[in-house]
Amino acid sequence: MVLRLSTLFLRTLREDPSDADVASHRLLVRAGYIRRAAPGIYSWLPLGLRVLNKVETIIREEMAAIGAQEVHFPALLPREPYEATNRWTEYGDNLFRLQDRKGGDYLLAPTHEEMFALLVKDLYNSYKDLPVSLFQIQNKYRDEARPRAGLLRGREFIMKDSYSFDIDDDGLEASYQAHRGAYLRIFERLGLEIVVVSAVSGAMGGSKSEEFLHPTPVGEDTYVRSAGGYAANVEAVTTVSPSEIDYSGAPAAQVVDTPDTPTIETLVAVANERFGRESGEWTAADTLKNVVLAVTLPTGERRIVVVGVPGDRAVDLKRIEANIAAHVEIGGELEVEAATDEDIKKHPGLVKGYIGPGLSVEEPVLGTESATGLLYLVDPRVVSGTSWITGANSAGKHVIGLVAGRDFTWDGVIEAVEVREGDEAPDGTGPLEAARGIEMGHIFQLGRKYAEALGVKVLDKNGKLVTVTMGSYGVGVTRAVAALAESNHDDKGIVWPRSVAPADVHVVATGRGEEIFEAAAKLSEELEAAGLEVIYDDRPKVSPGVKFGDAELIGVPTILVVGRGLADGVVEIKDRATGNAENVPVAEAVEYVRRAAAQ
Repeated sequence: MVLRLSTLFLRTLREDPSDADVASHRLLVRAGYIRRAAPGIYSWLPLGLRVLNKVETIIREEMAAIGAQEVHFPALLPREPYEATNRWTEYGDNLFRLQDRKGGDYLLAPTHEEMFALLVKDLYNSYKDLPVSLFQIQNKYRDEARPRAGLLRGREFIMKDSYSFDIDDDGLEASYQAHRGAYLRIFERLGLEIVVVSAVSGAMGGSKSEEFLHPTPVGEDTYVRSAGGYAANVEAVTTVSPSEIDYSGAPAAQVVDTPDTPTIETLVAVANERFGRESGEWTAADTLKNVVLAVTLPTGERRIVVVGVPGDRAVDLKRIEANIAAHVEIGGELEVEAATDEDIKKHPGLVKGYIGPGLSVEEPVLGTESATGLLYLVDPRVVSGTSWITGANSAGKHVIGLVAGRDFTWDGVIEAVEVREGDEAPDGTGPLEAARGIEMGHIFQLGRKYAEALGVKVLDKNGKLVTVTMGSYGVGVTRAVAALAESNHDDKGIVWPRSVAPADVHVVATGRGEEIFEAAAKLSEELEAAGLEVIYDDRPKVSPGVKFGDAELIGVPTILVVGRGLADGVVEIKDRATGNAENVPVAEAVEYVRRAAAQ
């Protein structure tokens, strides 16, 4: 059926919404695709649903092509399965929790690993049933502290999540690669540029994961790549560590008075002024900066951790959040921030501005006032034999020549600092360059974490019960709509790729004569009969300027204008992406548009 703007449930806006900070948010609201219902929550209007459904169709087709079967779970789920995997607690404040009238605990699902695993457990019991891959397209809910950017980071969103179940790790690898290939085809069909990067599994767990990022300046994810083909989310980049150094001939460390040097800059200045050395001036890279951080666990507990990093590097809290779970021995969503003055005051051994190593050993180092017992982690550049200027854990004092491995030890090594452009790629393929992107998809080799927690076992060929191994694969469906609008627009509006556009052609009737509207209506019907989806602007009392503005804002790939040229037997057909327009005889217009759509 032709969509007539005179009756379509649509109102375009001339002004940007006040809460929109990215182009996709502004344009999707202005063009009448979505409307804000609450912070991070949006209603979908008729044109928006047409685009969303086309994205879902592409995803469904590619999932079916690898043999995945569609199911559909409720979004309202009981607490018990999430208790079994400890994610009722681990999700922390990100989880929407509620109770029914009888006091039973429920949640709005942020993801469905548990439910998929329990479904397979319920129905399958033999290796002969495997492998199997199941997927759904379903609403997800996460209580984002700061929802932003419209559909890019919301509290309610639509995901395609799929899960593979295999008898062994070889089967998991095959399922993982099948999904990886399907994702590449999905994004190619959507018309989205994608960079596949190595990623950390984080709270999801598992042995391997990759992200599918769409490069854009508004993306929240930073990734790096080298000319030689290395690509990784910065959270997953591993530092090229220096070799250990023989410190047997290193001079003893010295505690020196350094009053009024609470910063790296002041410390370096004093060191060069008073403690010069033959090998050259001291720099920030010679200092060991000990940063006090507060880690908030899913339980709400606030744990203080100290991280030692080279003084010329800034701490990257997102990298620490992604890598610290193993060190605090707890899973789930962890939040990391700089410790407050109140946090530091609770630990008398921490002397702000003069903090040094030795924080978790029984004996203080070089006359420090006390050991604190806090977890002490270091950057990978801190290796045995490296020598540092660092705090002496006493006001106004630093240590020169403190040798790692000889004078202090640490509890663990963590990727904690910013990755810079020009840093060497871990695989030796050249220097790294940085970019930003939107995470469009994420795939995980989960292994047996959830299957073990939920008892998902089948009989193997020998009749022995074995735990199945799982993969998890997600695509942001609503996020894909936003990313497409973000990367396909100009100063006039959205420019949809044909694969997802709400229609193939937007017919505009301009003028007051009945013959123009009759011709436009007839062409619209003929276009639809030719198998094309048509939007027809048949509004009789709307000016041509408003109609043209709405057509460009809505962003259908082809605009067909019936106007003054009708007297000469022609209509104007415009390509929305290029702006090129051509006068075409009325009798040839349908075939012209059909060929354009087929391309």
